[in-house]
Amino acid sequence: MLNSFNKMLLGAALIGVSLAPHAFAETTLNALFMAQAAYSEADVRAMTDAFAKANPDIKVNLEFVPYEGLHDKTVLAQGSGGGYDVVLFDVIWPAEYATNKVLVDVSSRVTDEMKKGVLPGAWTTVQYDGKYYGIPWILDTKYLFYNKEILEKAGIKAPPKTWDELTEQAKTIKDKGLLATPIAWSWSQAEAAICDYTTLVSAYGGDFLKDGKPAFQTGGGLDALKYMVSSYSSGLTNPNSKEFLEEDVRKVFENGDAAFALNWTYMYNMANNPKDSKVAGKVGVVPAPGIAGKSEVSAVNGSMGLGITSASQHPDEAWKYITFMTSQATQNAYAKLSLPIWASSYEDPDVTMGQEELISAAKVGLAAMYPRPTTPKYQELSTALQQAIQEALLGQSSPEDALKSAADNSGL
Repeated sequence: MLNSFNKMLLGAALIGVSLAPHAFAETTLNALFMAQAAYSEADVRAMTDAFAKANPDIKVNLEFVPYEGLHDKTVLAQGSGGGYDVVLFDVIWPAEYATNKVLVDVSSRVTDEMKKGVLPGAWTTVQYDGKYYGIPWILDTKYLFYNKEILEKAGIKAPPKTWDELTEQAKTIKDKGLLATPIAWSWSQAEAAICDYTTLVSAYGGDFLKDGKPAFQTGGGLDALKYMVSSYSSGLTNPNSKEFLEEDVRKVFENGDAAFALNWTYMYNMANNPKDSKVAGKVGVVPAPGIAGKSEVSAVNGSMGLGITSASQHPDEAWKYITFMTSQATQNAYAKLSLPIWASSYEDPDVTMGQEELISAAKVGLAAMYPRPTTPKYQELSTALQQAIQEALLGQSSPEDALKSAADNSGL
């Protein structure tokens, strides 16, 4: 009797379900971004809100961490069996992420239209072993920013074309009493220092690896570190550079306390904003200099992409979100903080207006981007190099000994 009664209740419940209005099935995505440089947190939230309006059945939870925490957060979340659907990743990680199956191979999802429309160099950000592991999102390199007013006061007619000229101009500015320490770099023991070092390695024509083995301890790699140490010990470089990240460099430059600074694209429009910057309207930008007889300019590939993690239960929805965030319409709307990956965007006056000088530098700098080494052991190599740079700057080791030690401890 009880059994029949239970059946009757179940039947009634099923009828109730079938008669109930159809509920909207909502998919929730978890996405991990960084809270520094390029697009601001507010911008990423605004882009995501626009996506949610266009896709009411998909909800996106956003999480922001400093760049320094992005890699470990991504990898640890994979191991926990939960985590993220969409992650922002640096150009240096596809080798490791592909080898360890952190990211999904999306080659079959990348259309011919995308391949043709995106700047060719941008695709190298998300590729490993001929496969695509996402879509490039932040197309970036470091540029040399300069304070036009300070150069003018020093009687300097044009920004430096070589790194030696930069030293000479900084010395002129210091000697004239305009600034005590005219140059600001991000040389904290972090990836930021590797990006500055790579820029110089590219200028000196150096190699990180040869036949899979460290080669930075000789030739251009050694010359690059010697230049850093010389600039630091000469007193021309702000002594706090050894603790600076990019945001510290931006603040020093915006306060008028640096004549020269190496930084990413985003600093151009921020430093030109009179609300927060004392140097608005005085900001000059050119590609990072070269070395006489070796290079015209120098540049590091600092681009980043958006990819789907192998742990994601919603790869189709994740891809929909990624294609929205990287779309030409979205990128053009936010082009004042990060230049678009789309070739035809550079013919759009809404994109170029007010930042013609930056785009002129970008056309040269982006074409000269030099990669940090492509290896699944990148994190070990980078950590060893960061330590070597710090030791050499502090005079604890000679550049030769510091780099030799880094090569021995690189895991390669």
